[in-house]
Amino acid sequence: MSSVSAPTARERILDAASRLFYRHGFVSVGVDTITAEAGVAKMSLYRHFPSKDDLIVAYLERSNDQFWDWFEGALGQGSPRRRLLRVFEELAGFATTPACFGCMFQLAAADFPDQEHQANRAALAHKRAVIERLRELAAQARAPDPDGLAAQLLLLMDGAFVASRMFPDSSPAAHVGRAAASIINAGARRPRDV
Repeated sequence: MSSVSAPTARERILDAASRLFYRHGFVSVGVDTITAEAGVAKMSLYRHFPSKDDLIVAYLERSNDQFWDWFEGALGQGSPRRRLLRVFEELAGFATTPACFGCMFQLAAADFPDQEHQANRAALAHKRAVIERLRELAAQARAPDPDGLAAQLLLLMDGAFVASRMFPDSSPAAHVGRAAASIINAGARRPRDV
């Protein structure tokens, strides 16, 4: 018989903040709402997160880890080009589900436009890491211009996340896999590797 320990107060706060931030954004969700959702006192929140900004950064760090788990899992097996295509096929599936409310890193950059704000810096670091990973995959797929292909694919990915929030029904994000295939096939040398 295995026992699963109950979530700590910190985990409950972070879980509640995650649900609320993802659905409603950072600015509109207050500390009182988070503590009520988590079932903890405000002092407990401030013991674990000295400020709401610290909680936001912890949420973004968790979101970053979850994104990379998804991304690396979506790559699957096959040629480098096939693996790159699979990310966007998987994105089309995820971005058109009711569970997807867009990209929280985009929202963080919009809600905190000051580039010195820690949430903005976390969002920018995430996007830089995404474009670098896309560039690595484009280079493995022997794209003549891996930097250019990675930039185009990042724009597609970000566009799909925007569409998922803007169009909850019949989202254009459903087409991101096909759009990525067009860009990858045009930007890589060897279509037979797909």
